Amino acid sequence: MKLLFNTANIYMILGLVSGLYYRELTHLSHFEGETRLSVVHTHLLALGMLFFLIALALEKAFTLSESRLFKWFFWVYNSGLAVTVAVLTLRGTLTVLDAAPTGAADSALAGIAGLGHIVLTVGLILFFHAIGHRIKAETKTPAAEQA
Repeated sequence: MKLLFNTANIYMILGLVSGLYYRELTHLSHFEGETRLSVVHTHLLALGMLFFLIALALEKAFTLSESRLFKWFFWVYNSGLAVTVAVLTLRGTLTVLDAAPTGAADSALAGIAGLGHIVLTVGLILFFHAIGHRIKAETKTPAAEQA
């Protein structure tokens, strides 16, 4: 449970810092327009902090960490979110600094962002399988105790 709480706390800090970074960088650069930096803040707070607070509640209810898939979920999901947020931050920063990538560099960043989203999706699938395994284990336990 402590791992999930600490992870949620780290994402909260990163989310708040990224919001400050977005605001200050665009202000100092006199930037007005669309940039991927505007969604880094919400990705970190929603997919990071809020998600892990929900996972913490589910851990309390179902002891998800007892599932063999839990460690896989945790590392895969965090890796996917890290890659996704890193590409959003890089692309957004380059846009604000008027150095947006073009051609092959733009395609490469799009591909890496896509991979980040795919890894994030795999992490979510592992999370749901871990929940499913724990629910099955919870429903089997009372029947075994009655016998």
